[in-house]
Amino acid sequence: MKQDELWKAKYDEIVEFIKQKQRNPSKHDAEERGLYCNWLKYNRKMYNSGEMKEERRAQFEALLGMMDQYRRKNQYDPKHALEEYGDLFNCPE
Repeated sequence: MKQDELWKAKYDEIVEFIKQKQRNPSKHDAEERGLYCNWLKYNRKMYNSGEMKEERRAQFEALLGMMDQYRRKNQYDPKHALEEYGDLFNCPE
């Protein structure tokens, strides 16, 4: 296989992973890190430095957009914590 074919195959594999699992690959899972995260990290570096081939650039932007949908958000909500536990810092003496 040529480099362009290998790149496209890995791209399709990652898109399929995200669609099936409804999440991004985890860097904490050794298998996912080896299969997907290293490829993503390298291509993100190429994209940011402007070294990525033009024909790959649009596809990679679409992948980044898809991944942004499943980006983990900080689950701490201070308003909810205040309602749930009260004001822990201003306790009556």
